[in-house]
Amino acid sequence: MSEKDETPRPAAGLGGESGDTPTTRLRRELPQEVPSTAAEEPGEGAREEQSKLTGRQRLAQGLWPLRFTRAQLIVAVLLFGLGFGLAIQVASNNDDSALRGARQEDLVRILDELDDRTQRLEEEKQGLEDQRTELENSSDQAEEARKQTVEKERQLGILAGTVAAQGPGITLTINDTKGTVEADMLLDAIQELRAAGAEAIQVNGVRVVASTYLTDSDDGIGVDGNKITQPFRFKVIGNPQDLEPALNIPGGVVQTLEKEQATVSVERADKIVVDALRAAKQPDYARSSSQ
Repeated sequence: MSEKDETPRPAAGLGGESGDTPTTRLRRELPQEVPSTAAEEPGEGAREEQSKLTGRQRLAQGLWPLRFTRAQLIVAVLLFGLGFGLAIQVASNNDDSALRGARQEDLVRILDELDDRTQRLEEEKQGLEDQRTELENSSDQAEEARKQTVEKERQLGILAGTVAAQGPGITLTINDTKGTVEADMLLDAIQELRAAGAEAIQVNGVRVVASTYLTDSDDGIGVDGNKITQPFRFKVIGNPQDLEPALNIPGGVVQTLEKEQATVSVERADKIVVDALRAAKQPDYARSSSQ
């Protein structure tokens, strides 16, 4: 066999085209390889651009935008509180150290100023207490004056007949069945009662005052223009021990009326009510002279 015939040849039917080498067949059967000129990894471009930035620009990119976790926020709050407390402590220490480092003359001056301020405050306190005392006294005086004014008005009202009154006294009853009692006899009784200390008098529903007058008429007796008939009943407020003896003295009111055949009775009482009133009259010309 010649040398030419001994050259190996691929077996027929094992695939492949004529002239294919094993390397050619492997490249055709396997997936296509990534070209050598393919794009680089995604991070390489960013790192290359980052390498071109300055240090200050990289620091700014690292700090913004801010990203905090919950733990970082808690730590930040605690650190802020600790710093604030330290600042207050330092300020307090500075004040104390300022007083410690002050000269003796400065300390004496500060102490004198504090003493003067305390003295001024004490004087102001005393002045305010004195004003309060004066106000209380003036208030008490005003209240007492008001009470006295009210009481005086009540007393004058009783005397003027403008207010009702009650108190101990007597009841004088005169029965004139014969019609012999005249106005002057009743007027004598009123005068005798006033002299004995009578404070309020009422005759048959008519209040007797300082200006009261009595008149005789054909059909009876008039008191301040008001007709009254027997029995004549006097309600008198005063001390019964003074009023009754004043009427029963010898030759007095009771004996005079009994001589005229009138029946007279005097009764003491712990409570006599005088409720007949007179209208208050306003003066036409007189005015109060008090300022």
